[in-house]
Amino acid sequence: MNKNEIQLVQKYLRDTLGNQRILLDPKTATKDSVEVFLGEEFIAVVSRDKEDGDLCYNFHMAILEEDLPDEDDD
Repeated sequence: MNKNEIQLVQKYLRDTLGNQRILLDPKTATKDSVEVFLGEEFIAVVSRDKEDGDLCYNFHMAILEEDLPDEDDD
């Protein structure tokens, strides 16, 4: 992903999710993806997908079971 795409997607995510701490790190960018951070914590990957002439960006976030609160914490 190029710098312009990274900035546009970052602004979209910040505005849509209401969090200005979201950062798409250009240092992690490859041709088709970039890592997403919330503050200093890695949270997701955004991938660029151009299929049949349509361009889209896929946000993929994995949530590890170990990161979930215990059921007793409710």
